[in-house]
Amino acid sequence: MIAFIGLGNPGDKYANTKHNAGFWVVDELARRQKLSFKPGKGPYVFAQHKRREVLLVKPTTGMNRSGNAVKEVANLWDILPSDIHVILDDVDLPLGSIRIRPKGGDGCHRGMESIIYQLQSDQFPRVRLGIGTDENMRPAEKYVLKPFRSDDELEAEAMVKHGADALENLLVRGLNNTMNHFNS
Repeated sequence: MIAFIGLGNPGDKYANTKHNAGFWVVDELARRQKLSFKPGKGPYVFAQHKRREVLLVKPTTGMNRSGNAVKEVANLWDILPSDIHVILDDVDLPLGSIRIRPKGGDGCHRGMESIIYQLQSDQFPRVRLGIGTDENMRPAEKYVLKPFRSDDELEAEAMVKHGADALENLLVRGLNNTMNHFNS
């Protein structure tokens, strides 16, 4: 089983904020695969592909406590950290860029910090989505909780589609091939 965990904040208040880029990518993949999300047995919603061993997950804990949901998903489905792929926003990457890594630190991202703490491991792949623009991005906490400016929306939409392309590529061609083709 492989899990794609899209990070974001639940609720209408946050739906269009930059911090929800991870949610948007797993939503796009679910749309392409004609999958619907349903409530999980813990603080998350999920969609499961019937023919493939693929799970799409969106924690409902709020960004800073994402690790609680990820730990429950890992335990319930008996998923190793190396099979958990976290999709998240990155304020330090330019808008539209994607950076995929097989492991690493939290990059000062509270959602990742929570996941690393709960799993007691940083040995899981991550797909970072660049949300940085020429706006003032500091403090980052305020920047990420705002929607994109109208002149950045097309590039953000393209990034979401490109992110879903990367997840589809991961399933077919694996992590190394995907890193080689999608890292920008």
